[in-house]
Amino acid sequence: MADWEPQYRLSVIFADLFAILFGVLAVGGFVGGRVDPGGPLVRGVTVVAFLVLVGALMVNRAWNVAVLGQGAEEFRRLGRGFVAAGVVLALGGLLFDIASMRPWVFVVVPATALVAFPLRYALRQGLHRARRDGRCLLPVLAAGSVDTVRDLITRTRGASHLGWRVDAVCTADGLGEGVTELEGVSVVGTLSDLATHARRGGYRIVAVTPDQYWTPKRLQQLAWRLEGSGAEMVVAPVLMEVAGPRLHVDGVLGMPLLRVSAPSFTGVRRVVKDVVDKVGSGLLITLLAPLMLVVALAIAVDSRGPVFYRQRRVGKDGREFTIIKFRTMVTGAHKMVADLAERNEGAGVLFKMRKDPRVTRVGAILRRYSIDELPQLFNVLTGPMSLVGPRPPLPEESARYAPDVRRRLLVKPGLTGLWQVSGRSDLPWEEAVRLDLRYVEDWSLALDAVILWKTFRAVFSGQGAY
Repeated sequence: MADWEPQYRLSVIFADLFAILFGVLAVGGFVGGRVDPGGPLVRGVTVVAFLVLVGALMVNRAWNVAVLGQGAEEFRRLGRGFVAAGVVLALGGLLFDIASMRPWVFVVVPATALVAFPLRYALRQGLHRARRDGRCLLPVLAAGSVDTVRDLITRTRGASHLGWRVDAVCTADGLGEGVTELEGVSVVGTLSDLATHARRGGYRIVAVTPDQYWTPKRLQQLAWRLEGSGAEMVVAPVLMEVAGPRLHVDGVLGMPLLRVSAPSFTGVRRVVKDVVDKVGSGLLITLLAPLMLVVALAIAVDSRGPVFYRQRRVGKDGREFTIIKFRTMVTGAHKMVADLAERNEGAGVLFKMRKDPRVTRVGAILRRYSIDELPQLFNVLTGPMSLVGPRPPLPEESARYAPDVRRRLLVKPGLTGLWQVSGRSDLPWEEAVRLDLRYVEDWSLALDAVILWKTFRAVFSGQGAY
C-alpha cells in the first residue's frame, strides 16, 4: 500500500466520525432535549445512535481503500450505511417502544448524511487535485495484448483522477510491435516474466488485460506468485464497458465466474428515479422561474423571433417528442446549415461550430452556461425526458445510428448526463457514444447523483459549451 493511502483513509474516517458526532451530539441533543430534557433516555439513545451509525458504515465497507476517491461506489456504500442505520434505529424504537426514536431516524441520520457527503466530496476533490499534479498515483504494471494495453494507457492518462499511472508494460513478445516502448511507456518483459517484474519493480497494481496467452491456469499461477509482493492483481474482463452493479463474481464448482446481469430498466429503482425526476423538475422550475422570466425578456429584446425554440427529438424506444429550449439563434437558423456544412466542427453526426454566426449575443451567453436548456425541465416534468440520461438526438441523427449506438435509446434522454459532465462538445464522437452507452449499461441511482453534482461544476466552468 502506498504511503498516502492509509493517510487518506484515516482522513475519510475522521471526517465521517466528525459528521456522526455532529449529528448525534448537536442535532440529536437538540431534538432529543425537546422530548426528554436532561433525561437518561437521551444519553442512552445518543450512545446507541453513534454505535449504530459507525457499525453501519463498517458493515457496508464504506472505508474500504479500494473504493475511496473514485467512482460512484464510494457514495453508494456511504448512502447504504446511513439507510441501514436509519432502519436499525427505527426497528429498535419499535422493538423497545421508544417513541422518541423517530426524530433520530428522520432528523439526526439525514442531518449526519448531509454533513458526511460534502466532507467526502471535499476530500475527494483534494485527492484529485493532487493526482492532476502527479502526486498520489498508484504505479501500474500493465500486461496483455498490445491493443488492450494501449487502450488502458490512453484511458488512465485521460482520467488522472482515478489515480493509475502505467509505468511499465509486459506483452506477449516483450517488445510491443517491435519497439521497446508503447505509448511512451517502457516494455520491460514478456507475459511469462510478469510476476518477476512485478516483484522487482514494486508496483502497486498489476493490470492484466485480454490476450490469448492468458488461460485460467496461468492467471491462477500469476495470482499465487504475486502473493506477498504488495501488488494487487486486477483483471480486465473482455466486456470492458460493463461495470458497476451489473458485475458479480460467484464461486461455482471451485471456479470464479464473472456473472453479468442484464441492465435493469424497470423495478423499484426506476420508480425512485421517476419520482425524483418529477419532484426535482417541479422544484427547479419553481426556484428558477424568476431567472427564466429574465432570460425570456432578454431574448425578446435582443432579436426578433419567439422566445422558445421547439424541435423534434428522439426519446426512449425511438419515440419522438418535442423538446423545448430558449432560442439562442436567429430565426430560420436551421436553413443555414447547408451553407455552413464545410465549417462543421462537430463530432460524428453532430453539427457544431465554436463561432457559429447564427448564434445571437444573448444566445452565446445562454449556451455557454447551458441556461438555454432550462425549459427542458418541463419535458422532464411531463415525462419524455429525465434529469439524467443520454443526449436526445435529432431524428436524422438517430436514423444514422449503428445498431450498438441505438442502445442509447433504451432509456429516457436526460437534461444532463455523462457526456455533458465529461467535456461536452469538446469530446470526440466515439467518446461521447461510449459514455452514453456506459450510462445505459451501468445505470444506478448513485451514478445519477454523482452526475447531477458534477453538472453544476461543468455548467459554471462553461467548458465545452458552444
